[in-house]
Amino acid sequence: MHPFVHRYELDTSRPTGREVARDLALRAFLPGAALWVVIVGLGFLIKGPLENLPGEADVNHTLVEGRTPLLDTVTEMLSAIGMTEFIIGACVLAVALIWWRTRQWWFALVPALAVSLQALIFLTSSLVVGRTRPEVDMLDHAPPTSSFPSGHTGASTAFYLTLALLAQRVQNPVLRVALTVLAVLVPFAVGFARLYRGMHSLTDVLAGLVNGVVCAVLAWGYLRRDTSQVRV
Repeated sequence: MHPFVHRYELDTSRPTGREVARDLALRAFLPGAALWVVIVGLGFLIKGPLENLPGEADVNHTLVEGRTPLLDTVTEMLSAIGMTEFIIGACVLAVALIWWRTRQWWFALVPALAVSLQALIFLTSSLVVGRTRPEVDMLDHAPPTSSFPSGHTGASTAFYLTLALLAQRVQNPVLRVALTVLAVLVPFAVGFARLYRGMHSLTDVLAGLVNGVVCAVLAWGYLRRDTSQVRV
């Protein structure tokens, strides 16, 4: 067992509310604030000295020129699974299932923490950076948030990476690998869909991926657990 991946199996002791609040502040939200600074800094770097990376427009225009009715439909479906409404609904279901299966409310918080932390960083950083969306025909209605970072990509990455970590508890090795690969691939598919549909530039999607990955890792490790006695 890997001590980080299986930390909630290696130590099932019940924390106090004070311990959870302390660790949320110190091990999730404080590092999350540092991540926010990095993302905002990158956003201003792209908008300012890098002049919005004009070469990125070539990526968007190439994808627009390659659009087909089939890809329009497929990317519409892929984009939908990164929508706020879908992620929130799936997250609530995941929290309920984890709580029901493990009876560990502190563990059941993990998916909600990953998604919430990602959303907080995304919403505030996009408001501060204020990057405009690509100047191409968009296949979706543009939300009120700005282009950087990608919220769909960040939300799907935070949620599905958490599912990939949860999948490591599956005993059947074939099913475990299949679920892990599927969960890891989904954020990349969502990111491609957002690019294809003209909603983001490439660096918007990459920043969303970084936001989601870091928030999933922070959420998974938010609570101090004793993993010194690793079971083989």
